[in-house]
This record gives sequence, C-alpha cells and structure tokens, in this order.
Amino acid sequence: MSVQPSISFARFAVPRKGTVFVLSAEGAGLSEAASACDPARTLERAAPVADFTGKGGTSLEVLAPEGGGLDRLVALGVGKASALDEYAWLKLGGAVAAGLRKASDVAVVADVPGAEAGPAQAAGLAAGILLRSYSFDKYKTRNNGTDAKDERKPARITIHTADPAAAKKAFAEIEAVVGGVLVARDLVNEPANALGPVEFAARIKEMEALGVSVEILTEKEMKKLGMGSLLGVAQGSPRGARLAVMQWKGGKAKDKPVAFVGKGVTFDTGGNSMKTASGMEDMKGDMGGAAAVTGLIHALAGRKAKVNAVGLVGLVENAVDGHSQRPGDIVTSMSGQTIEVLNTDAEGRLVLADVLWYCQDRFQPKFMVNLATLTGAIMVALGQHYAGLFSNNDDLAGRLVSAGQATQERLWRMPLGPEFDKLIDSKNADMKNIGGRFGSAIVAAQFLQRFVNDTPWAHLDIAGTALAAPANEINQSWGSGFGVRLLDRLVRDNYEG
Repeated sequence: MSVQPSISFARFAVPRKGTVFVLSAEGAGLSEAASACDPARTLERAAPVADFTGKGGTSLEVLAPEGGGLDRLVALGVGKASALDEYAWLKLGGAVAAGLRKASDVAVVADVPGAEAGPAQAAGLAAGILLRSYSFDKYKTRNNGTDAKDERKPARITIHTADPAAAKKAFAEIEAVVGGVLVARDLVNEPANALGPVEFAARIKEMEALGVSVEILTEKEMKKLGMGSLLGVAQGSPRGARLAVMQWKGGKAKDKPVAFVGKGVTFDTGGNSMKTASGMEDMKGDMGGAAAVTGLIHALAGRKAKVNAVGLVGLVENAVDGHSQRPGDIVTSMSGQTIEVLNTDAEGRLVLADVLWYCQDRFQPKFMVNLATLTGAIMVALGQHYAGLFSNNDDLAGRLVSAGQATQERLWRMPLGPEFDKLIDSKNADMKNIGGRFGSAIVAAQFLQRFVNDTPWAHLDIAGTALAAPANEINQSWGSGFGVRLLDRLVRDNYEG
C-alpha cells in the first residue's frame, strides 16, 4: 500500500548528485569502488572522529559534503566481511531504506572489501530496500497534519554493481517473492470490515492474471462435500464461507503437486466461547496462514517456478449470533469423523480439518504444509521469533528447518505422539476439539494429524510471527508476511525442475 521506490542497476560509477550510500566493512574500510567517489575522502577523515569502524548496524553521515553536488553521503557498517550472508544483504537493504528520508535520487555502491558482492548480493540488497519500505497507509487521509493524498514521488534508487545485467536478472526472481510477501502483509493488515471471506476470495481470484487457476467453492458446494466442521465455524456470521483453491502448474503434467493449506478466519470473536475485549482487534489477523499461502502462490507464479503447486485456504468469520455454534455441539467433518466442539474459540483446527482432508483426497500431493495462527500457547513456548513446526515426516521437517535458517523465518520442531493424541478422544464423538490446558499447541497439531492420512505433512503454528511480531531490519509492518519467503525457499531448494 505504501509508495515503493523504483530500483535500477548500473555499472560502478561516481555519483554526482543526490544521496549516496557506501558500505564499510569492519577493519577493512571502504571498497575501491566506494573510494572512487571524491567526497568519500570526507568520510574517511570523519570516521575516526566519529569513532566509526564499520561495525554492523552503525552508520556515519555527512551532509552536503565538499567536492561535489551531493546532498548526503552515508556509510553503513556491515561488520566483518566474512560474516556477510544472504540475510545480511537483505538487512543492508533495509538499512538503506531506513536512511532514505526525503531523498529522491539515491545511489548505493554495492561493494564490500573482502566479501562476495556479486549479482545475487546486489539483488538481495534491492529486495531488502523494498521489504523495509512497505507501510500500510491505505486508509490514511492525513499524515502529520498534511494531506496524505499529496504523496511525494517514490525515490529513484540506482544500485551500482560490477555486473548490472546479471543483478537485474537475479532481482527479477527475488522481486516476485517480495511481491508475494507484500500481498500477504496487505491481507493481514486489512480491517475485517473490508476483508471478509467473500472479499478475500475476490482478491485471490485476481491472481488468474498471473496464470494461476482459481476455484472458489461456496457454502452450497462445501455442504455437498460434507464439510460440516468448517461450516460449523461459519454458521454464526452473515458473511458466507468460502474455500479458495489456487493451482500453479509450472512443472511437468505428470508430477504430483506440492500443497499448502492456510487457516483463513477473517475475524475471530471466539464465538460463544467469547474472547475478552482486550486485544480482540488483533483478530483481524487470524487469517495470517491464508495470507501466507496466497502470497506464496503469488510468488511462485510471479517467478514462473518450475513446480506444480496448489494452495487452499478456508475462509470463514467466527462471529456470534443466535445461529452460532454452541459448546457441546457435535459436527461431522468431510472425512466422516465426528467432532465434539467443547470450545468454539478453538475454531481454526475445525476449518483446517476439512481443508486438509479435501486437499489430500483430491490432489494426492507430495506433501502438505499448513500454516495457521492457531494457538497462543505456541508463543508461551517459543516467543515471537520462531514458529512452531509439527510434522509426521522427518525429511519434510528437516527441509523446512533448513529453509527457515536460510531465510531467517525460523522454525522450532515440536513433538507429536500417542500420549497427546489420546487427550482429544471424546466420550460422545470420535474426538473433541480441545484437550486441556497443558501442551495445548501440541494437542491442536495432534488434532490436525487425524485429517492427513499417510500424506507427508507439516503444521506451522505462526501465531507469534505472522502478526504483531517484533519489528526488524526488513519489516516495520504489523502484518509481517511470515512464511512466504520460507516456503518459496523450501520449493526452490527441493522441489523445482
């Protein structure tokens, strides 16, 4: 929703105007390319006075330096050159975006002495700029006393690198992934009055322009399929439920797809097991899993990934009226298994139960990964810097953990087992939807496992990372878009071609 800067790439040259960012490694100073900028001599003289050594996260700024027409010259400390990894270049891009201020013409010298600074690194720096530049200001009519409609033009950023053509090519792919992250952030940030199940489904339908095949199942169609578990959650809202099915067919026709399933509760009051008023406004983000799946399919289509992928999101509103589901109700899921609903605020697993079953039954995928803002308990266990990972398959779990390390969308594997499974056995139905206070995040995952059969499956509980997560170098938004880069990396590294 924010004004995004425009980014281009050029061969190393001496910038003559505007704002220039150069990178300084700890103990190594500026690169030869950066030193070629005449005013850089001013930085070199100012550094010892300001005690600037190139330590990571530090910066040195000179305003209107002598010897040229530059407005500002900024040195960004990158720390030890040997420690610069993929994520570090994203963070450097975020540091550039944070330091833009009102600059309109910006040059960034993407070179670090003693470190690899090729096309991939330049592209990563550009991606970090875009990710950090995002803000959700769609509904602001005034900003700091000025008319928000009088928007300034986006900054023009030129990244100077040794091989601009290769950097541009590398950026084309990563830009598509950034686009998917921003789609997810937009969806999570939208207020619930503007984004219900029908409106969310309409947003997904727009992805047909990218070559994604989209089907939207209505309540009538879901009722015919026997999705009593999902529809039970939706019955208290006048806003109809939807099941969106996205297919990206970039692989060989005979290849089974990889599958991703998202919880899409567009607002969660808790139903008759009502939440407290404190913080309930955050429940507009209870569709963070569905947003991540939507953003992922957007990213795969945008970069023309060579894979067959399906994304399914169950979209409902958990509201309260005279038709709402009651504690003690028993529903029949699409699988034929019956569920005693003891707590209507444990609704996400009821939605996912039917969508997971439908996914494995219809598509018979290589694996299924579901994402859901499922339990507050996962935050008690892991805080807000890791998402919980539950899986019935060690290979899939290992690949997810590796993808999380590479993207810094980190996962921590949690246990599953029969001792937890028996906690959801019910005297009145095949199972109940809660199992008591202790280990409740595990019990929720154990519930979901009853609807996957033998399909390799993983459940990511992203309650602490998808919304209201701590801001960082590449995200200042309430909705983080967590999961898009992670799952794109999983696909890219293991399932394409």
